[in-house]
Amino acid sequence: MCFSQPSTPPPPPPPPPPTVNTAEVSAARENERKRRMAAAGRSSTLLTGGMGITEDAPAQKKTLGA
Repeated sequence: MCFSQPSTPPPPPPPPPPTVNTAEVSAARENERKRRMAAAGRSSTLLTGGMGITEDAPAQKKTLGA
Protein backbone atom coordinates (compact mmCIF):
# COMPACT_ATOMS: atom_id res chain seq x y z
CA MET A 1 0.00 0.00 0.00
CA CYS A 2 1.21 3.40 -0.83
CA PHE A 3 -0.11 6.38 1.05
CA SER A 4 0.31 9.88 -0.23
CA GLN A 5 1.73 12.44 2.15
CA PRO A 6 -0.44 15.45 2.88
CA SER A 7 1.09 18.67 1.65
CA THR A 8 2.53 20.86 4.38
CA PRO A 9 1.59 24.52 4.56
CA PRO A 10 4.32 27.01 3.65
CA PRO A 11 6.32 28.39 6.60
CA PRO A 12 5.31 31.78 7.98
CA PRO A 13 7.27 34.78 6.70
CA PRO A 14 10.31 35.75 8.78
CA PRO A 15 9.89 38.53 11.33
CA PRO A 16 10.96 42.00 10.22
CA PRO A 17 14.53 43.01 11.16
CA PRO A 18 14.84 45.04 14.34
CA THR A 19 15.00 48.77 13.93
CA VAL A 20 18.23 50.43 14.93
CA ASN A 21 18.29 53.62 16.93
CA THR A 22 21.32 55.51 15.62
CA ALA A 23 21.86 57.44 18.88
CA GLU A 24 21.82 54.17 20.82
CA VAL A 25 24.25 52.52 18.41
CA SER A 26 26.66 55.44 18.42
CA ALA A 27 26.61 55.59 22.24
CA ALA A 28 27.40 51.87 22.44
CA ARG A 29 30.19 52.28 19.89
CA GLU A 30 31.68 55.17 21.88
CA ASN A 31 31.50 53.18 25.14
CA GLU A 32 33.28 50.24 23.50
CA ARG A 33 35.98 52.54 22.11
CA LYS A 34 36.56 54.07 25.56
CA ARG A 35 36.72 50.62 27.16
CA ARG A 36 39.33 49.46 24.65
CA MET A 37 41.38 52.62 25.11
CA ALA A 38 41.39 52.13 28.89
CA ALA A 39 42.35 48.46 28.57
CA ALA A 40 45.18 49.20 26.12
CA GLY A 41 47.12 51.09 28.77
CA ARG A 42 47.35 48.04 31.03
CA SER A 43 49.13 45.79 28.54
CA SER A 44 52.51 47.46 29.06
CA THR A 45 52.61 46.32 32.69
CA LEU A 46 52.37 42.63 31.81
CA LEU A 47 55.86 41.19 31.58
CA THR A 48 54.94 37.56 30.92
CA GLY A 49 52.67 35.81 28.52
CA GLY A 50 49.69 33.65 29.27
CA MET A 51 51.93 30.70 30.13
CA GLY A 52 53.84 32.64 32.80
CA ILE A 53 57.61 32.46 33.13
CA THR A 54 58.93 29.52 31.16
CA GLU A 55 62.62 29.88 32.11
CA ASP A 56 64.24 28.03 34.98
CA ALA A 57 64.87 30.01 38.14
CA PRO A 58 68.50 30.80 38.97
CA ALA A 59 69.77 27.94 41.15
CA GLN A 60 72.96 29.49 42.53
CA LYS A 61 73.39 29.90 46.25
CA LYS A 62 74.20 33.36 47.46
CA THR A 63 77.49 33.73 49.30
CA LEU A 64 79.00 36.52 51.34
CA GLY A 65 81.68 38.33 49.42
CA ALA A 66 84.88 38.47 51.47
